[in-house]
Amino acid sequence: MQSIPDIIRTIPLAHYILVSSALFCIGILGVLTRRNAIIVFMAIELMLNAVNLLLAAFSSYYSDPSGQIFVFFIMAVAAAEVAVGLAIIVMIYRNIQSIDIGILNKLKN
Repeated sequence: MQSIPDIIRTIPLAHYILVSSALFCIGILGVLTRRNAIIVFMAIELMLNAVNLLLAAFSSYYSDPSGQIFVFFIMAVAAAEVAVGLAIIVMIYRNIQSIDIGILNKLKN
């Protein structure tokens, strides 16, 4: 029976790079085109997960555990970012009754 790193190495590294770059580009498009704050946060999380996939693939492909350690820290930071971001979104919604990013310019005054 093959171990998990051996199974991961059977898929070429270029495929991981292709999938990760596609996910990252979808995340960038989501951040740049959407006006809903929740969808923007979801797009940011998609970009972080694309980086995590690439780090885990390189880590497993080269048998170096440092990439997987970085994945753990990125996931911890992403969880904290979601908690703080959702709290901010809830407070914005309570004040202006919308989570549209374009309306947030009213808060400058």
